[in-house]
Formats: sequence, structure tokens, C-alpha cells
Amino acid sequence: MTRIVNLRMARKAKARSAGKAQADANRAKHGRTRTERQAAEAEATRLERIVEGAKREKDD
Repeated sequence: MTRIVNLRMARKAKARSAGKAQADANRAKHGRTRTERQAAEAEATRLERIVEGAKREKDD
């Protein structure tokens, strides 16, 4: 015997699984942990200090 499938429910389930897959891909692509964000910010601050210290004329 074949199984009776409600097409509306099957379509919605397929859309949900596709949405979850897209969300996982976006998290992997764009997501960073708090530690990674803080490390990047600290590195940017450090580089800014190096550049400011190397300038010949100081801005007032």
C-alpha cells in the first residue's frame, strides 16, 4: 500500500528544511564568536596606534 501524503504539509516541510539549510550556511559564512570579534577589534586598535605613532606631523 502507498502512503497518503498531504501535499500542503509536505510543501511546507520542504520549505522549512530549505530555510534551515540556508540559515546554517549564513551562520557559517557570517557568524563570528564574541572572542573572534574582540580579537579583531583589538588588532584594529593596535594597528591604528602603530599608524598614528608613525606619522611625522601630529593632527591637533
